[in-house]
Amino acid sequence: MYTYIRDGAEIYRQSFATIRAEADLAEFDDDLSQVVVRMIHACGQVDLTDDVRASPGLVTAARGALNRGAPVLCDANMVASGVTRKRLPADNDVLCLLTDPATPQLAADLQTTRTAAAVELWRPRLEGAVVAIGNAPTALFALLELIDAGGPRPAAVIGAPVGFIGAAESCAALAERDDIEFLTVLGRRGGSAITAAAINALASTVE
Repeated sequence: MYTYIRDGAEIYRQSFATIRAEADLAEFDDDLSQVVVRMIHACGQVDLTDDVRASPGLVTAARGALNRGAPVLCDANMVASGVTRKRLPADNDVLCLLTDPATPQLAADLQTTRTAAAVELWRPRLEGAVVAIGNAPTALFALLELIDAGGPRPAAVIGAPVGFIGAAESCAALAERDDIEFLTVLGRRGGSAITAAAINALASTVE
């Protein structure tokens, strides 16, 4: 027999207590620190705080949009699957159009990845939406290019794609923006779990 905690509620309590004891959250206000704590819980790395960047109005903008019923537009099914629907305040739609029948041909026409092409399919619902990009740097770059070209503007962008090619660059590009409410993670780490955790935290009060 192994000795370990079997009480789910106690595991939950101790997990968040450990994060708050070990992570340096001083630079984040109370609302944003709740989001960051949830992101740390998703990856197990308390030094994530070193790389998190957010615009001053991110929490207010994202929560306001969700309360108004805005959709959550996701670059990958793993992000969409990680969003806890019962946390969403207005039965918000959570959409990933990566498998839309139009996506493969659009990607070929645009000579880009399917995840980037799927961003084009967001256009009808992008204005005022909450965007969650946790997988594909090309999707984040495509979104920024779409906005720069005068396209619809989301209420908030959670952009934390993971990887070795383009992830750090796309997150740095998002962090440099002063015209978009955003949350990102600098460098190579990020991913679907971290991004979905941020959405879940923005959707409700976090311990």
